[in-house]
Amino acid sequence: MKANIVEAIQDAMRIALARDKDVVVLGEDVGKNGGVFRATDGLQAEFGESRVFDTPLAESSIAGVGVGLAAYGLRPICEVQFGGFLYISLNQIASQAARLRLRTSGRLQAGMVIRAPYGGNVRTPDLHSDSLEALFAHTPGVKVAMPSTPYNAKGMLLAAIDDPDPVVFLEPMRIYRGLRAEIPDGHYTVPLGEARIAREGQDVTVVAYGAETQTALEAAELLASDGIFCEVVDLQTISPLDAQTILASVAKTGRAVVVHEAVRQAGMGAEIAALIQEQAFYSLAAPVQRVTGWNTPFPFVQAEHLYVPGAAHIAQAVRRALRD
Repeated sequence: MKANIVEAIQDAMRIALARDKDVVVLGEDVGKNGGVFRATDGLQAEFGESRVFDTPLAESSIAGVGVGLAAYGLRPICEVQFGGFLYISLNQIASQAARLRLRTSGRLQAGMVIRAPYGGNVRTPDLHSDSLEALFAHTPGVKVAMPSTPYNAKGMLLAAIDDPDPVVFLEPMRIYRGLRAEIPDGHYTVPLGEARIAREGQDVTVVAYGAETQTALEAAELLASDGIFCEVVDLQTISPLDAQTILASVAKTGRAVVVHEAVRQAGMGAEIAALIQEQAFYSLAAPVQRVTGWNTPFPFVQAEHLYVPGAAHIAQAVRRALRD
């Protein structure tokens, strides 16, 4: 069937709810209203209020209740309406969910999913467009998945629901409905911790994830008209990180550009650049380039187009890497 990312995510939750009576969905307005982006539309009517239920306007409570449900043996899918609101859930995710299996020597685990849309260039108010993935990638015990297509959105969410560890599942708001593609009917999974080659090339490796994967593909298309052929690596999961795929691509091309819209300082770009320098130094013909957001809070709508990296920014970094 053909679906956008929101529809793919909804289909994944519907399949999970039907397959496993222990799966529950909770969050603000996820019931009758179907969530702020309608990702849970129709699920309460189909599975009942005990399986899909609304919570108070309290993100710390949503995550905390999720930890309790998971420790009890259920498989909660917690929806947080916008990525910036995850600041409020950080204590429950990092101090409780991430540590539960270690703290109890494996007697309990927090197999739960925390879903949240993230990212800018969608004209939202303050605290709605933040990209906080590095906070969770820095938290041992938590996995971080960031899909870029309807296919991997559905498959990765189904894998996350089955995972024994907590998974922060960040959904690219900018391409939620603008990208439609064929996805398989029924249940399938895309393994967490595995990147994919989104486009083959031999001149420069461009590493991206989430919505910026599509921007990297746009940049690669622009550069191809000038005879520059980029290999685009879509990380899919940033924790655990698929180092093998990144390093193999850099060994092939000799150059690397890392792209994300989150803050530059201590972001995933720095981690990936360090990985390449440590393990693929002798393959490099030029320094690793980073294309990122700025070291500022996400701006108001009048300036957000200056903050989020576009295809032209990526193309410029690729040309810089080729000049060195």
